[in-house]
Amino acid sequence: MVPSRFARRRGHESGRAPTTVVAGYIALTKPRIIELLLITTIPTMVVAAGAWPGVWLMVVTFVGGALAAGGANAINMYVDRDIDALMERTKTRPLVTGLISPRNALIFAISLEIIAFAILWAGANLLSACLALSATLFYVFVYSLWLKRTSKQNIVIGGAAGAVPVLVGWAAVTNSLAWTPWLLFLLIFLWTPPHFWALAIRHSEEYRAANVPMLPVVVEPKKVVAAMIRYTVALVVCSVAVIPVADMGWIYGMSAVAVGAAFLWGTIALTRVNTPAAAMKLFSFSITYISVIFVALTVDVLLR
Repeated sequence: MVPSRFARRRGHESGRAPTTVVAGYIALTKPRIIELLLITTIPTMVVAAGAWPGVWLMVVTFVGGALAAGGANAINMYVDRDIDALMERTKTRPLVTGLISPRNALIFAISLEIIAFAILWAGANLLSACLALSATLFYVFVYSLWLKRTSKQNIVIGGAAGAVPVLVGWAAVTNSLAWTPWLLFLLIFLWTPPHFWALAIRHSEEYRAANVPMLPVVVEPKKVVAAMIRYTVALVVCSVAVIPVADMGWIYGMSAVAVGAAFLWGTIALTRVNTPAAAMKLFSFSITYISVIFVALTVDVLLR
């Protein structure tokens, strides 16, 4: 369900301006990005527990993780409100339209982070709460305030924040970290550049107008695709490495190989047809890819 909903929209945006204050506050959290992040959290908890974790723990981790991610996204909108006004994809955001004031948005975002930390600490453990907070701090200070406007490596490094939810999920179950969650962290870290650069190809002129140095803006197309291929190869290798490290079976193994080959084939295809439409097809499939990977992890564990 999630991939199709993403595919119907332009990137991570709904394409519609919220018309009520409540809808505006919800939009600040970027709900569709939260959906994508949480797709990775619950399956990781299943892998950590070797079965379905307790319902209460899943609810606590889901709610705490969603609030933490939502707060981080809202702070990102606060920071980016000037460039969001210059981009077609983001011009309907509530801070651009004036539906919500910057001050109220920042108060809302910080409140979400405080509540998220308290929920995770009280309902899970301190380690998971600190990991969620670290993701927010990294996303805001390293990506939003520094790299996004200054480096073509912005999404490569900044994307680490989006990989932290798997660590949060694992820590919520075990109150520790191990090789498996770090490998899943690496998997999402490697997935992020080809995923986001596909979107950036489609919106390169908007990023150029906003003076944001996304790779497709500052590097010629064939070099962008070459970089995407390198990351996708590394991603597929990483996904296969999960099999022995996490003791996965044939369900995950076959799924990882199949969707990995399809993702790599789609990325290579951009060397022949590098158009915005082709890039958006790859972007949509990248969401299918990450969804299949984590669903396969869950099914593999539960059907042992």
